[in-house]
Amino acid sequence: MIPLRVLIADDEPPARLRLKALLSDIAGDLPNLVVGEADSGQKAWELLSRPDCAADVILLDIRMPGMDGLMLAERLRALPRPPAVIFTTACDDHALRAFDLDAVDYLLKPIRAERLLAALEKARRTAPPGAAADPGRRHLPVTERGRSLLLPVADILYLRADQKYVSARTADREWLLDESLAHLEEEYPRRFLRIHRNCLVAREAVAGWERDADDGDEPRWRLLLHGVAETLPVSRRQWPVVKAVLEDGK
Repeated sequence: MIPLRVLIADDEPPARLRLKALLSDIAGDLPNLVVGEADSGQKAWELLSRPDCAADVILLDIRMPGMDGLMLAERLRALPRPPAVIFTTACDDHALRAFDLDAVDYLLKPIRAERLLAALEKARRTAPPGAAADPGRRHLPVTERGRSLLLPVADILYLRADQKYVSARTADREWLLDESLAHLEEEYPRRFLRIHRNCLVAREAVAGWERDADDGDEPRWRLLLHGVAETLPVSRRQWPVVKAVLEDGK
């Protein structure tokens, strides 16, 4: 079963910890993955507006400083693929407004595990896992020795441009694509991360990073990949963005 990707938005750290504990408790019945945390509506909006934060559902408090949960839920409706909204709040007087905003459920604190499980199961039916993922093709066409083959996008570790061709690296080998790197980046904004002007890496392929041995006075970094010994250089310009994305959990 594909894990349900969950974003938690609550201004109280103990409340976020409690929700994470409940999610862990029910993971055997409903696999889930916390893809981010926010302590305000504005922070949650910024996370959800980023291509690397693909949440299927948001557990959303109402009373938060600045942009509150109701304001955020209203704004989320403008997204092309908004996450399902489950309000998790101590306020019992906003339920009607919450459901006017297409909320999947409205949970009052203290929240019980079985109640959260029921709400998430409802969210799964409303927004199946992967609905917020890239809408791009699942396979890319490649040609080898006169044969036309289909390369699964999920197998690609990275994409690299070299003159007029783009090569796709899998754990086994490289394939040549008749595609532009810019087009592939646009088609798969959540799957691939630009690390250099001529290279996109699959976020899930990154195992870590190390300092480049030949970095000179200013540090340079290389990405470690799952399944291959090869490492990829990250440009100085892209490193702050790449590091922030990876440290946030891809």
